[in-house]
Amino acid sequence: MIFDFPSGRSRGAVFAALAACLSILIAGCGQRGGPDGDQPRVLKLATDSGAKGSPAGDALLRWADMIEAGTGGELEVRVFYQNELGGQQDLFDLYIADDVNLTLNWPMTSYDPRIAVIYTPYMFMDWEDALDAYRPGGWMHTLLSGVYDDLGLKFFGAWPEGFNGVATKDRYATSVEAASDMKLTLRAAPIFPFPETVQAMGYQTATIDWGEVYPAIQMGVVDGDAANVIYWDYEFFRDVIDFYTHTRQQFNTGILSVNRKTWDSLSPAQREVVEDAAMTIMEEGFENARARDRFYVGKAKEAGITYVELTREQVEDLAEVVRAAIWPMMEVRIGKPTMDMVRANTGN
Repeated sequence: MIFDFPSGRSRGAVFAALAACLSILIAGCGQRGGPDGDQPRVLKLATDSGAKGSPAGDALLRWADMIEAGTGGELEVRVFYQNELGGQQDLFDLYIADDVNLTLNWPMTSYDPRIAVIYTPYMFMDWEDALDAYRPGGWMHTLLSGVYDDLGLKFFGAWPEGFNGVATKDRYATSVEAASDMKLTLRAAPIFPFPETVQAMGYQTATIDWGEVYPAIQMGVVDGDAANVIYWDYEFFRDVIDFYTHTRQQFNTGILSVNRKTWDSLSPAQREVVEDAAMTIMEEGFENARARDRFYVGKAKEAGITYVELTREQVEDLAEVVRAAIWPMMEVRIGKPTMDMVRANTGN
């Protein structure tokens, strides 16, 4: 899930809350106990996208429980859900600084533009290709491991959500021409290449804080939301949207990782537990992602949302236009070697 971070008064409130939270919690975090080491070491595990009880939130809690159980209480894991430590960028800043130790997040590109490779539009056309790429030994897993190493992070693996789409009120489009003719305006997160991709698909875009999207759709400021899997549009906007068009422009996935400073400070036995637990969460994510996506398609239909599944031909038509417009931009932004790897492994 890609949120945009709060701005203005809301951003100030986040930092006030963050300061209070950190002053209470962080002082004692990440430290061992007395000289006998009998007190647990506290690690902070956070997500930028998922409240308690959400699929991502449940995965986070399970990872924490496995770490605590596997280390026999040597490690205590404090879990922070979406917005509890600030917005998406705020959390990534804390993570890079090792003030948060482990994350399941949808990473920002501010520290290394190559991270944007995971957002390359129409890189994958089906689940099998995407899952094979992200599994250990897959080409995307290998690529991201190198990028994360350069950031001082250790990449464990992906936590896939599935292919995204476009949620709209009153009308929907199945082609570039239709979206352009209807002059549909969608909220798009201000993270490259999300707005650019949506524009290449024929839509107009608007930058709106995530918390203001619902009233913006309700009042007609925008016609809908772009680039999320159906779970997020069902969960947050089901009362104000009428259609979900499965345009499949990106394969959305969270990332499981640990700060390298934290990793290096753990004992070999603790590292094994943390990594094995992360691998379990990743494997469960691969097993459950497609079923979870189908489940929320059903929930959306029950809520009265019309689910529009594009034909293979319609998706390929969109892909041809979007790749021609966006992939050259990707090459400039993330580098030719990275895009050469994308092309070589996708045949595009």
